[in-house]
Amino acid sequence: MPGRRYRTLILPFLISILASPSFAAASVEYIGTFVWSLSEDDFGGFSGIEIADDGNSFHVISDRARIRWGMIERDSSGRIRNMRMAGRAHLQDSAGTALLPGRLGDSEGLAIAPDGTIWVSFEGLDRVARYDDVDRPATRIDIPDAWQSIPTNEGFEALAITADGTLLTLPEYAIGEQTSFPVWRYANGSWDQPFSLPGSEKWQAVGADIGPDGKFYLLERNFRGLLGFQSRVRRFTFSDDGFSDEEPILESNTLQYDNLEGISVWDDGQGIRITMISDDNFLAIQRTELVEYRILN
Repeated sequence: MPGRRYRTLILPFLISILASPSFAAASVEYIGTFVWSLSEDDFGGFSGIEIADDGNSFHVISDRARIRWGMIERDSSGRIRNMRMAGRAHLQDSAGTALLPGRLGDSEGLAIAPDGTIWVSFEGLDRVARYDDVDRPATRIDIPDAWQSIPTNEGFEALAITADGTLLTLPEYAIGEQTSFPVWRYANGSWDQPFSLPGSEKWQAVGADIGPDGKFYLLERNFRGLLGFQSRVRRFTFSDDGFSDEEPILESNTLQYDNLEGISVWDDGQGIRITMISDDNFLAIQRTELVEYRILN
């Protein structure tokens, strides 16, 4: 969900929703946008997505502690034509109680390990939980004391996992005089914060993934009040020494897309593809979009 720093702008409306996004560094190709809707009360609010390596199956998580999964139907050009549900679950806490929307049930980030373990990051009560089975209670993961001071609704929307099972997460807002995102790492059963990423007051971190190239992809949002949302994607080389080689991938224009919050990066056989999903905040004026681009170099 958008954070507390909404800005209501008084500038005239200058940017057309049909304008093309601006790009830098990487060469990308727009694949398409699919609007997904179901007539179910708990459908919407999607803040995390994982696409399988073959691009044909998915998991999505909403910010009301609901997870769904299924198959993706694509046309001959690889564009999404339908999202076919196969199952869903209401996430539980470690005691087996179904999580309610709000402080305890604000699930935001989704990461799936190579062995199928599902990890979910939460805002409100900022934490990360492990699910070996989404129909069973969560496995509680101890959190660092520093997380207690994170302001409400500024927690961990972005969550990624490396090939060796290391988790990486960062809060929604950059902090400090240098406006950097502190990046937390979970490995060998404990958390530390050895890394940071350059940020700005303009952009909030809302999604992350490790691509098939081993690089770290960060989805960010800029909420512009009445002018709507902007999105951008940056990627970084990641190693035990931290992040380097920052590379802008794309930056959308205002109102070009809805509130993109989740990102999954995979290889479609022709290049690395980025699939993003929007959080409609359960509002009739917004919609659930899946937006896809292919990185050509």
